[in-house]
Amino acid sequence: MILQKYTWKDLSDERKEALLDRSETDIRNAMEKVAPIIEDVRTRGDAALKEYTLKFDGADLAGMPVRVSDAEFDRAEASLDGKVKEALEYAIENVRRFHMSQKPKGIEMVEIRPGILAGEASRPIESAGLYVPRGRGSFPSMLYMLAVPAVIAGVEHIAIVTPPGPDGTVDPACLYAARLCGVSNVYRGGGAQAIAALAYGTESIPPCQKVVGPGSMYVTAAKRLLAQIIDPGLPAGPSESIVVADETADPELVCADLFIEAEHGSDSSALLITDSSRLADEVSAYAEEYLLRIPEERRGYIRDVFSGYGGIILVDDMQQAIEVVNLFAPEHLQLQTASPLDLVAKIRNAGEILLGSKVPFSVANYAVGANAVLPTGGKAKTWSAVSVRDFIHYSSVVQVGDGAYKELAEHTTALADYEGFFTHAEALRIRQKRSNG
Repeated sequence: MILQKYTWKDLSDERKEALLDRSETDIRNAMEKVAPIIEDVRTRGDAALKEYTLKFDGADLAGMPVRVSDAEFDRAEASLDGKVKEALEYAIENVRRFHMSQKPKGIEMVEIRPGILAGEASRPIESAGLYVPRGRGSFPSMLYMLAVPAVIAGVEHIAIVTPPGPDGTVDPACLYAARLCGVSNVYRGGGAQAIAALAYGTESIPPCQKVVGPGSMYVTAAKRLLAQIIDPGLPAGPSESIVVADETADPELVCADLFIEAEHGSDSSALLITDSSRLADEVSAYAEEYLLRIPEERRGYIRDVFSGYGGIILVDDMQQAIEVVNLFAPEHLQLQTASPLDLVAKIRNAGEILLGSKVPFSVANYAVGANAVLPTGGKAKTWSAVSVRDFIHYSSVVQVGDGAYKELAEHTTALADYEGFFTHAEALRIRQKRSNG
């Protein structure tokens, strides 16, 4: 049986912890392996990047520039099928429309009291590195999910790194998507070595202030180790999903949607949570048949997922289902229930919430418009999807009028004296003396 079944109330604390922990243990172990790679790229730059690209991606970049040329962009565009171009244009426009609403509208001041104004001035960060994975497929969708909000935010320097194919070329759909987004700096490189290159810079890749993008456990491990050098952005590691379904759900659709995120890789996690034992049995039966229709490479990933970080969890009722969801804090969450809107208010922790059977994870991953780069590893308890806000920082702006100053100074002096900060209070007393003539 491909889908293991668990009854939540019967699971030991250790088994619950293992399901909730998913691939986080693997990521912690990976940190030891990537530490020397990071140091090697820091000291040897492009040479180390190229050596690791040959070792891990099988691409010999000897004699090839790390940066993708304009001619390669042209060839990529010419080689793409028209339907793929149209799909990219459609999806990117949807993502752009969604994210435009997140762009700050200049300085917005609030009158705290008469004569006291406070607000925020927004500015884009100066540079951002975008990591686009490729190891288990090509991901132009990840590229535009990252590039569109960065461009809308106004980031001056955007660098995209992505693993090349065996011949050293970058995926043509990724290059076309980058061009549609208005980003021309694309570099060959993946894994921990690419994250190190973005953090420290190499002869070809300028250092970036922030690095954003999903990746393998090694990419996630590298970002954690480099968190003192760069802002590593939201924690976006191996893919994870939960489908919550009740007895009204279509078992074939539930099965199909459960497999979507599982095919990303062996370190993904995919769970069905249901209060219907009948639905669980029917989904499990479909899974055996459905697996045989899946290409062998993806079939292997799915088997690995459901023997490790996946399966079916039986709960007593929908209330308990939501309790499990909030504990897990999944990257992707889909509700296939009779009244999904009734459950939304009870969900505290999820990267995205998809309502009903007409929003499988795939349409949200590609083309709905909302960002599909989401927090993983339980970090949806405090993190949100990538947005324009990820590429903007804010400065508080304060202005005080003459009429408001006296009262403000009196209260501030009292608090400064209480806390024992002499110069805080003295600066105000000096002003008061001058005011008194």
